Amino acid sequence: MTIRIPELSLVVLVGVSGSGKSTFAARHFKPTQVISSDFCRGLVSDDENDQSATQAAFDLLDHIVETRLSRGLLTVVDATSVQFAARQKLIALARKHDVLCDAIVLDVPEEVAIERNAGRPDRDFGAGVVIRQRKDLRRSLGKIGRDGFRRVHVLRGVEEIDNATVSYEKAWTDKKDLTGPFDLIGDIHGCRSELETLLTELGWELTRVDGRAVGAVHPEGRTAVFVGDLVDRGPDSPGVVRLVMGMVAAGTAVCVRGNHEEKLVRALKGAKVKVAHGLEQSLEQFAAEPEEFTREAAAFLDGLISHYQLDEGRLVVAHAGLKEAYHGRASGRVRAFALYGDTTGETDEYGLPVRYPWAQEYRGRAMVVYGHTPTTKPEWINNTICLDTGCVFGGSLTALRYPSREIVSVPAEKVWYEPVKPLSAPGYRDPVTLDIGDVSGTRHIETRFGTRVKVMEENAAAALEVMSRFAVDPRWLVYLPPTMAPPETSKLEGYLEHPHEAFEEFAAQGVAEVVCEEKHMGSRAVAVLARTPEVAAERFGVTDGSAGAVYTRTGRPFFDDLGPLVARLRAACEPLWEALGSDWVALDCELLPWLAKAGELIRVQYAAVGAAAGAALPAATSALEAAAGRGLDVSELLDRARRRQDNAARFREAYARYCWPVNGLEGVRLAPFQILACEGRNTALEPHAWHLDTLSLLDDPIITPTRHLFVDLTSAESREKAVAWWEELTGQGGEGMVVKPAVHQRGRVQPGVKVRGREYLRIIYGPDYTDSLDLLRRRFLGKKRSMALREHALGLEALARLADGDPLWRVHEPVFAVLAMESEPVDPRL
Repeated sequence: MTIRIPELSLVVLVGVSGSGKSTFAARHFKPTQVISSDFCRGLVSDDENDQSATQAAFDLLDHIVETRLSRGLLTVVDATSVQFAARQKLIALARKHDVLCDAIVLDVPEEVAIERNAGRPDRDFGAGVVIRQRKDLRRSLGKIGRDGFRRVHVLRGVEEIDNATVSYEKAWTDKKDLTGPFDLIGDIHGCRSELETLLTELGWELTRVDGRAVGAVHPEGRTAVFVGDLVDRGPDSPGVVRLVMGMVAAGTAVCVRGNHEEKLVRALKGAKVKVAHGLEQSLEQFAAEPEEFTREAAAFLDGLISHYQLDEGRLVVAHAGLKEAYHGRASGRVRAFALYGDTTGETDEYGLPVRYPWAQEYRGRAMVVYGHTPTTKPEWINNTICLDTGCVFGGSLTALRYPSREIVSVPAEKVWYEPVKPLSAPGYRDPVTLDIGDVSGTRHIETRFGTRVKVMEENAAAALEVMSRFAVDPRWLVYLPPTMAPPETSKLEGYLEHPHEAFEEFAAQGVAEVVCEEKHMGSRAVAVLARTPEVAAERFGVTDGSAGAVYTRTGRPFFDDLGPLVARLRAACEPLWEALGSDWVALDCELLPWLAKAGELIRVQYAAVGAAAGAALPAATSALEAAAGRGLDVSELLDRARRRQDNAARFREAYARYCWPVNGLEGVRLAPFQILACEGRNTALEPHAWHLDTLSLLDDPIITPTRHLFVDLTSAESREKAVAWWEELTGQGGEGMVVKPAVHQRGRVQPGVKVRGREYLRIIYGPDYTDSLDLLRRRFLGKKRSMALREHALGLEALARLADGDPLWRVHEPVFAVLAMESEPVDPRL
């Protein structure tokens, strides 16, 4: 006998002591999957036969089972479970966590169990226990099928038990192996013509028989995903079902069940239902179809299931949506939620149920796509989106291209059915209003770049302090630059950082080409610029007359009055408006000189050290030279003093190069090196050659170009040329360079790596750092590099949401997370 059990389920082994349950479990399941009552008894009493510990043991067993089920793990209970009450408790746990429950009964002759127990010195309870358990089992066998198990598998006799095999069934909802790309289509409600138009717009090629569309294929191999409610209200529900049914049969589409399919199937089966909400149109239309087609359509609709998990679990589709705890689960309440959603128990002024805003509380990793509640346009809410845009009510039919997240809509040809309630905006809140609940406490931020980032509560509190007291108007805060880490420490003599390690790192990641960009000695800046104040008001909701902002990597304005700088930059960026086809742009830049932002730091810290060294070290050197002239052996001290004096001079030269005078905008320069975003485009994902070529259009004295070099990592000559260029840059007093993959690799998060020059590092580690290289080479880079990875993913996610037109609070979520992570303790010199 082959026993087939669901991959996610609770399996209850039923049998008397000595029936072989533990041996069976060990043969067919992983040790971690099996929870034994004997083992739990031993855990709570150090004696697996201590019957006085039975209640505590089963309390522990129940807790472990519940924990595993809550985490979506197959769990096997190894206990006798011959009594109805014991089985009911386990079935209740399975139902609580919306998993299926199977029983495997091991029915062996009474004498076999007694003999086995007699051969075990730890089973000294005698034959009476087995006889009693056997009676309980015999009473149960006739009715165990009514206990509530999905299926009861009965193995009779030792031979049948020994020869049994166990295999696993995927859940009906599990289509994780389908990875797309997908075209997800919202509620159709019988609008066949609009569906055909939308499919054509999406690039699908329709197949027709006798003029009727009976299928469709996409030349790029895309799969259509229908979110349910194919029928009712519209002019041609049979035509919609015929097309979708053909696509599903051909393997070019999948479809989940909607509440309207649920009711139509019951009606077609002859059940007594209330004919309302457009069902009357469907019944009339199917009555006009051939009887054979109607039977096929009814069978097809009846076979649709509640939801699907797609793309390795990254995408969940359910007609009315699905909260995370229900993903991949199977129960009546999961099905009800997927079909009807959740309600508050109240009704609105139109007599319709008030929907509970589950999406507002959703924090799951998977993207959830659904329909059911018609809105004027689709809107992202916490990694969920509703695609029902009320086509049958005169709105539009909407599709989502996955994974690109592109929205495609076609308008309704007419109002086919008057809605009881006017279509409303989809959001549960003002899209511009920020809420402290969005950013407080411990949070997990989902990104589409393969990284889920955890923000600790204490870091969020620190970021909130900065945001509320020092930051620019948050409507401009669409991006914060991620931290940048150095490469692995160089082993070359005299170097702490060197391009060789950066090149090796990217080559190991499969990157064939990198770009090396000059690292300007300034302050990292983000410039968000609108062509006019009217554009700023329309796109960013800023109505104070400003048309942009330039802020630091922690969101603070560079100057008390940003107006003159923004005006100058807007004029300088005039060539970009036409080149990008956008009236606004966000730029990643360096603002020069360093003095413009760090003047106080330079005066108080660096200049003070330089001045003290300039006064003390020459005097010390002179005194030691005089002592040497008198014949004293101070050669070692004198060499050290001379070396320190030379280091101090190099230190002063290093920071002085970046401290030219600034008077207002006189002397201020901006060096843009990346176009972060513009209208409808996450341009941060474009190849770096495109960024540098496009930015070369800027020709204004306030703009400083970024020198750069592309490097073929497969060529030793190309690498050597880049090292020579870095040595030339740093030899002239430059800070160093940033190494980045020349082209963004889809699905990979690869932040740039900074490689700083020997003399610049004196500013960071002190004038005499070259005397301590052996110690500094032991510096810990792991945390800094981890932060760079996570912050880079958050930055890209913020820009993606901005380009998608998400509301400000959605864009602000990853931006805030970047700032929160900046409060993590890490060596600032890195």
